[in-house]
Amino acid sequence: MTGLRYVYAVCRPFDAALQAQLTGVAGDPPRLLPHGDLVAVVSHVPEADFSEEALRAHLEDLDWLTATARAHQQVVDALTAVTTPLPLRLATVFRDDSGVRVMLEEREAAFRRTLERLEGRVEWGVKVYVEAESAQRAKSERPEASQRPAAKPVSGRDYLRQRRQQTRADDDLWSRAEGFATGLHARLSERADDARLHAPQNPRLSGAAGRNVLNAAYLVPRDASEEFVETVDRTKDDAPGIRVELTGPWAAYSFAGETEGEGS
Repeated sequence: MTGLRYVYAVCRPFDAALQAQLTGVAGDPPRLLPHGDLVAVVSHVPEADFSEEALRAHLEDLDWLTATARAHQQVVDALTAVTTPLPLRLATVFRDDSGVRVMLEEREAAFRRTLERLEGRVEWGVKVYVEAESAQRAKSERPEASQRPAAKPVSGRDYLRQRRQQTRADDDLWSRAEGFATGLHARLSERADDARLHAPQNPRLSGAAGRNVLNAAYLVPRDASEEFVETVDRTKDDAPGIRVELTGPWAAYSFAGETEGEGS
């Protein structure tokens, strides 16, 4: 099959077979392209969609991006089940196999260092959200609160008093959430080989409910993952109005360093 070469990841040689029906970007099954003691996982993609000019246009197409990212992730997830991959950036494309081999040779030392650091490890993601509605519901379920329905303000002064009370309650919730997130991050970091703090997600972009106060990734040995997950699970009911989300295990995207290849 002709076409450009799409590169998903770089890894060391491995013996395990990938999923039998696994397909990659543009529907082409991934294959292994060895070079020395490194392997690039590649598939063919049509130049009509993945040339430099075509990619610029496609990057404005959300549906195309979503489908491509999903196919890319499926291949990386399959690799993560059988080896330790170093995932490359979405739409890393080369002209032919020779171009991929040149990339492997030029970046060989960096790839080796990173793969050594990631060997036998996976990434777990942890997010903490403030759920104001849940906190309000928890307060309303207290016995003393259930006996006192909220009174409507009867004057401007009364309205301002209620607003100040609500502001103090909100400030207290944010403060508790930040303290909770700081403590959780410290405990999880002790159980991980490395950790990354990402910027909080914008709820309008992520679609997640609540205010994101912790968005972190942790590099965890595979054989320590069960204990790591249990540590997260034990915290989930510790604070009303605060939600903890765990995702993974993933390939170590957040810890790949500067070894992401550039297409040519």
